[in-house]
Amino acid sequence: MARVLAVDDDAPALEIRKLLLERSGHEVITAGDATSARARFQETSPDTVLLDLRMPEAEDGLSLIREFRAAAPQVRIVVLAGWSADLDGRSEAGMVDEVLPKPVRSERLLSAITKVLALVILCLQPMRAQQSVSFRIDTPSEVVADLDLSSPGADWSAGGREAALAEITVDGGASRRIQHVMLYAGAARHTYSIFLGMLTAGQHKLGIARQADYSAAGAGLESHGARFRNVARASGEYAVLAHAPVLYAPENTAGKFTDVPMMVYAERSNENGAPVLMYTVIFSNEDGGTSTRALMARWGRTTDVEYVYKAYLNQDGSLRRATIQGRGHQEIEFDGRRDGTHPLLIPVTDNNMVSGEATSAIRYQIAPVMVDLAGHSRERVMDDYPFSYRVMAQELAREAKLRPFGTVDGNKISDPRNYLYIEARVKNEDSGVAAVVHLKREDRWRSSYLGREDYAIERSGWVRTAVELPPGTHADEIAEIGFTCIVVRQKEHVPTSGTCRVEEVSKAFLLDTEYRARPPLWSATRAVEIPTGETVVAQP
Repeated sequence: MARVLAVDDDAPALEIRKLLLERSGHEVITAGDATSARARFQETSPDTVLLDLRMPEAEDGLSLIREFRAAAPQVRIVVLAGWSADLDGRSEAGMVDEVLPKPVRSERLLSAITKVLALVILCLQPMRAQQSVSFRIDTPSEVVADLDLSSPGADWSAGGREAALAEITVDGGASRRIQHVMLYAGAARHTYSIFLGMLTAGQHKLGIARQADYSAAGAGLESHGARFRNVARASGEYAVLAHAPVLYAPENTAGKFTDVPMMVYAERSNENGAPVLMYTVIFSNEDGGTSTRALMARWGRTTDVEYVYKAYLNQDGSLRRATIQGRGHQEIEFDGRRDGTHPLLIPVTDNNMVSGEATSAIRYQIAPVMVDLAGHSRERVMDDYPFSYRVMAQELAREAKLRPFGTVDGNKISDPRNYLYIEARVKNEDSGVAAVVHLKREDRWRSSYLGREDYAIERSGWVRTAVELPPGTHADEIAEIGFTCIVVRQKEHVPTSGTCRVEEVSKAFLLDTEYRARPPLWSATRAVEIPTGETVVAQP
């Protein structure tokens, strides 16, 4: 699949073509006029240009054809022409690869794009990168490697180009020294932090190679350097690293680039004065059957964030007992296999509950980051690592789960950058809570729960939700933020009323164009109690 620049001054038609091409696995950049088309062409170096000849004048399209062909002779140009005479006898007619009369059927458009891409795809064959890096440690230690890697030609949103899978070996690749890194960040240089396990003192060699069997055909691998951190037993960081889980990819996800573990984070707590470490994984997608709209309403994300392992420690840091989150969200004792002190886990459900029952061909050893979520929801970790929002959005695009703003199309959602994200601490009794937003220029309220009681948040504690807003909404356009309390029916209990208590709001924020959380635009520390059936505007 390839990168397509679609140019048309008819915004609705442009959006339809974009969605159509994205569903077929292409990366699509759009431009609504000749000026922005030139800028997008220079910025993105597309493989193919899909150009409406009249925008609004034919001369605009003709000039773009000349400029694009001169700048990039290899680019493929497909022209949509309402007036075929516009190209008759013109030199530009010999510069285009395909001319399609308007209106064009979807099947004809996709066929034309596939045809002109035949040569482009041949140029996207991956580079086979292999590199060895030597390093030395002075004392036996758990070791972390920070690898700067990229995947040229890759795009997580494009089928056939999603990513390369890197195979990492230590000291020649004995079976327990082989692991993998999914390069979900694509062609961008990104630091992937992995743990290598306990290594002896002395010289070691790390190998990096592209794993051909499970890499996308159009994705290469490049290594830009590596740094190593050894964590000795005496270090305060040792226990966190030593008990980090090894995660095997389920066989049904191998080579499919979905539900990929992106991050592992650890939290400290205690039980009767003894330390407890809990490890949580952020997966790129939730494939457990929950509606994508419901995920945004109840969790403010479409990633899957699941606790997988708890290590209950003695005072000296040794392991006393361990549990995992098994099928049905049950916390069960773990007595499975380990690699040294690291438990070997594998997801066994579509919503990433785990067991120690099996292994697979793909093994991840993601170095955990330590977090303190005492005053925040779990989604706060995504805010601190915005690549997680980007990968989330790209996977949604590839799986055709996005739709234009303001439309309804099954369980699809809008671009994640069109949402206001709200984090609050709530307490619900026989109720569910939802957020509502009023924009200055509108006479309506927009809600997170979309009028569905099953999309309201029923749990108590720190929660996250999201409200869809028009694309490009700025913070100063938001007039009011409020909360609605809703009666939520349960199978065994049908309440007639209840209450929601919004105890505080830590932040409300928008994402920027690069999926980074913008500075919080609003927070509230004054608690408010809301009877079911009522909406209250929260005060800062």
